[in-house]
Formats: sequence, structure tokens, C-alpha cells
Amino acid sequence: MKSLAAQFRSFNGCLRFLMVQQFTINTAFYMLMPYLAVHLADGLGLAAWSVGLVLGVRNFTQQGMFLVGGTLADRLGHKPVIMTGCVLRTVGFGLLGCVGSLPALVVASAATGFAGALFNPAVRACLAEEAGERRVEAFAAFNVFYQAGMFVGPLVGLALLAADFRFICSVAAMLFLALTLVQVRLLPTRQDASQAEPDGVPANWRTVVANRPFLLFSLAMIGSYVLSFQVYLALPLQAHRAAPDGGDAVTTALFAVSAAVSVAGQLKITAWAEAHWSSQRALVYGIALMGAAFLPLLLGTTPVTRDSSPLTWAAALTPLLAAVTVLGLGTALAYPFEMDTVVSLAGGRLVATHYGLYNTVAGLGITLGNLATGAVWDAADRLGLPELTWWALATTGGICAGCVGLLARSGRLSAGTERKLTAVAP
Repeated sequence: MKSLAAQFRSFNGCLRFLMVQQFTINTAFYMLMPYLAVHLADGLGLAAWSVGLVLGVRNFTQQGMFLVGGTLADRLGHKPVIMTGCVLRTVGFGLLGCVGSLPALVVASAATGFAGALFNPAVRACLAEEAGERRVEAFAAFNVFYQAGMFVGPLVGLALLAADFRFICSVAAMLFLALTLVQVRLLPTRQDASQAEPDGVPANWRTVVANRPFLLFSLAMIGSYVLSFQVYLALPLQAHRAAPDGGDAVTTALFAVSAAVSVAGQLKITAWAEAHWSSQRALVYGIALMGAAFLPLLLGTTPVTRDSSPLTWAAALTPLLAAVTVLGLGTALAYPFEMDTVVSLAGGRLVATHYGLYNTVAGLGITLGNLATGAVWDAADRLGLPELTWWALATTGGICAGCVGLLARSGRLSAGTERKLTAVAP
């Protein structure tokens, strides 16, 4: 198995830059965003509803505009859309550090969110185009850099927070500005002619929406996104339940373990899966593993305190650490094959638009899934049956894996490739 360095060197310059760029994007984003709510509430004295509004606008403008971002990437080319997104993120982060009024903060938050909606689909479409037949390998390596940025960002932000939140914003903005300048030289200006659809945006959207296998796959994968998001919701809640006096430290440890699993194991997991399974089987097994990740939490433990013995702490935290480890393994197994399946189902046409709609569906699914997970958590607390939450999440994984498996057995997950081959046949 090649090391990460060897694998990285085996890709062309554009792919290498896209991976380093994603690490930088995530580092800059996560050095700032985890501390934004505290800055708004304590630093600026905003009411809780105002804090929620600012954060909600960022999420809405990103998740809700992915389709627009993907469409622009297919119409205008990947490079200008990626660069525009980074410029917007530069402006948005700069404003977050220097404005204090609610309207200005909302504008800054909207700019930050729309920036992500612009460059996320374009980056993935560009990576898929540049990787060619090595898409699965490229997405696996890309995920290593993605996860590493998520891990490094909060640590850098915590260190810079000792100076000032505005300083964090300035550093994050400068990172995006530097990326924009480098992109002028390193991002390719070429774009596959098959991406340039002459019929106009409404016709392009009708083409994507009419892609029934792609829509079914997007809906079937919602459950996997709900499960992966539990690193931010159910697992931190369980950390505070298991260790009321040290919940924040345990939550930080969970994030570290999750990132470490992806960074250390992604390439080996992908290479092994490619050697032993079809891409569709690897995807189904990965989702099933994500659902199974919540089964260790059914064991239940007695809450620990600072005075508890090391053995008691180990017994209380082992199910949590096992859950986040298995969840990370399942995500690492599924992700490259999931991204490759989207490209295949697109049939080589309007790839960024397909990614945009796919991300929009996933974002809406996460929102609804979080509401449902929170409702189940509260109901389980009232009933004194905390295991209901874990059964619900494990069942979600089973249903999601079953739906993707049914699509694979019916041949729908190969439909995009078949359409492309038919279209180019003489």
C-alpha cells in the first residue's frame, strides 16, 4: 500500500493543489466557526435569537444555494467559480471580525455561506474531471486532507483566540486571499466540453431532475449524512451525559479520534475495498458500518465524576470511543465510492450541477434528521430509555444501506455510465 506521500505525488499538479487547497479551506473555516457563537454572544452582546439568526443565515445560504453554485460551475467553468467563492469567503470572514451591527453580521454570514455553495461543487467536479479513471483514489486522498483541516483548524483557532477573535478572522481571511492568488496560476482553465450545456439553466436543471437514478440515490443517501452529523449532535450530548464534569474535553477527544481514523486509515481502507469488493458493495457496507457504530452505546454506563477511578472512566468512555471510531471507519469506507457514484450517475454531463443538487438534498436531510434525532433524544429522556436514540440511529443506517443496496441490485447505480456510453456510441 502506498503511503500518503507517495499517493499524493502520483497525482498531477492540479489534483495535488486541490487537496492542499481543501486542507487550507477547512483549516481557515474551522479555526473561526467553532468560536463565532461565543464571540457574538459574549464579545458583541447579541441576544440568543440574533446569534441563531447569524449562524442560521450562513447554513441556509450554503445548503440552499449549492445547486446555484454547481450550475454556475458548469456554465462558467470551475476556475472562476472557485476563485469567486474564495474571494467571497475572504470578504465574509473579514467582515465578521470588524463589524458589530446585526445587519452587517447577517451580510457577512450570507457571504460566507454563499462562498461555500460556490466552491464546494466546483472543487469536486474539477477533481473528478482531473482524476479521470482514478476518481476513487483521488477522492480518498482528498478526504484525508479534508479531515486533517477539520482537525487542525479548531486547534489553531484556540491558540489564536488567546490574542483576539478579530485576529482569527484576519488570519482566516488572509488564508482565503492567498488561495485566490495561487488559484490564478495553478487551477486549470480548461473544462470538458460535455459540461458546457447550450440549452440554458432551466433546461440544465430539468436534465438533472429528470435523472431518476441520481435522485433516488440522493434520497437514499440522506440517512448516511444524518448519521455522520451525529459527531456534532448526539455524541457530544452523550459525552456530557457520561461525564458531566468533563464533557467538553471528551467531545474534543471524540473529534480528534474521528479525524485520526480518516487521516490514518482512509487510503488503506479504500485500497482494500477496491481489491475485495465492487464499488457498490463497498458503499453499502460503509453505510451499514456507520449505522452499527451506535450499537456500542446500547451498553449504557453510569455517569462519572472527577473523583471516579480510571477504570470507571474507561468503562464509561469506551462505548463512546468505539462509536466514533466505527463511525469514522464507515464514513471513510463509503465516501470515495459515494463521490464516484455521483459522477457516474451524472454520465459525464453537468457534474457540478449534480453535486450541487446532491449537497442541497443532503443539507435538507441533515436539518430534518437533526430535528428528528433531537425529538427522539428528548422523548427517550422523558421515558428513561436512552437506548431508544441509539436504536433509531442504528436502524437509520440499516434502512439507508438497504435502500442503496436495492438501487445497486436493480442496476440503477450504473445507469449514468450506461447513458454516457450510449450517447457517445457511433
